[in-house]
Amino acid sequence: MPKIVPVILCGGSGTRLWPRSRASKPKPFLPLVGDRTLFEAALARCPMAGGFAPPVVVTGHKHLEHVEQQLGSVEGAQVIVEPAARNTAAAIAIAACRLPGDAIMLVCPSDHHIGNPQAFAAAALAAGDLAEQGWLVSFGIEATAPETGFGYLKRGEPIGDKGYRTAQFVEKPDLERAKAFLAEGIYAWNGGIFAFRVKDFLGELAAHRPQIAAVVADAVARGREDGQRFHPDAGIFTTVESDSVDYAVMENTSRAAMVPADMDWSDIGNWHALHEALDRDDNGNSVRGAGEAELVDCRNVLVDSDGPRVSVIGLEDAIVVVDGNDIMITTVSGVQKVGKLSGAVNQ
Repeated sequence: MPKIVPVILCGGSGTRLWPRSRASKPKPFLPLVGDRTLFEAALARCPMAGGFAPPVVVTGHKHLEHVEQQLGSVEGAQVIVEPAARNTAAAIAIAACRLPGDAIMLVCPSDHHIGNPQAFAAAALAAGDLAEQGWLVSFGIEATAPETGFGYLKRGEPIGDKGYRTAQFVEKPDLERAKAFLAEGIYAWNGGIFAFRVKDFLGELAAHRPQIAAVVADAVARGREDGQRFHPDAGIFTTVESDSVDYAVMENTSRAAMVPADMDWSDIGNWHALHEALDRDDNGNSVRGAGEAELVDCRNVLVDSDGPRVSVIGLEDAIVVVDGNDIMITTVSGVQKVGKLSGAVNQ
């Protein structure tokens, strides 16, 4: 099997992790779980010694400095600089147009946490095996709770011993439907990790979103190299339609497959998700950052301070974050609204 090419997508601003995550340095480039940043951890999960090719990183101008600083000197790595954000279908298509047709792409977000990298590697190899057979593969992440913030994949018939057909892609459900999915046992979370051959992806993209396929191919053909950087033609690329790879390709192809992945995954999509990914004491409390904290009679409280000492008494299910002159306090039930704060919107 040819080596698997990690395609790491670096975009977004992580506003729901404000004030720690900011537009100038969003969550992929922060050490939120452990000493590595989420981007560095994504790179480390795909080592060349483990059968992976050098990575292709797709990012924008505003993140380029962070990407190159944390990528380091990986021989053969490419950094594709998007002239504008046009969602994941176009971002993946740029990378595909820069690779041989038989190459297997492993598309990974740069801002997720995976606590079991060995399970990730096993799923990646299984997905690569299916991709070589012409399948377009999603990672079906084991659903451990009735989450309403994720899309779901319904498991279909087996494909050998490597995975399953994807019987259905399901949009984010309400709570009762999510509970039913969990009870049925054949639904997994769609974490946005994919594997497919370049020629299969580009063929499906051309069939279902011909404008995206044609415009990206033209932008790449007229692009320019600058060391390890590649710049698609900006004037052409900005005319491409914005669409997700799920809508554009994965939900339309007749060759959709999934591999099960039980790998301690989190999208670190908000402060509560980060708290759940951290080590906690017997009362469910966590303290992170350079600052000190004292918690008295607290349960399920996260304190994240970059300096000032924080003292908390009698709180339950709460998040306290101190970043410079900004202080953010929320209940767990309010974490989804953090991105609507004026500080997050206007950062």
